[in-house]
Amino acid sequence: MSHKHEQFIRTIFQDPISGNIHWREVEALLHHLGAEVESLSGARIRVVLNGAEGILHRPHHSNVLDRSAVKHLREYLAHARVTPSLYEAGQH
Repeated sequence: MSHKHEQFIRTIFQDPISGNIHWREVEALLHHLGAEVESLSGARIRVVLNGAEGILHRPHHSNVLDRSAVKHLREYLAHARVTPSLYEAGQH
């Protein structure tokens, strides 16, 4: 994983929740991690990553995720075993 994606995962999981996470960066990360992404109706997408399936929502009125969407993204990534600590554990 590139340093850019590693840093982005840390940003997603930092507290307090960042209000500056852009959807295009989320899509780039999912693609980089090898996720299967399928558009559903409206702003929903189905994502399968590391065997974990989830539904994410694209932002409606901007390209920046609100804090509740970031929290949902965190929960999905943790379920898919993509967290800063798991990434670091795999590096050593």
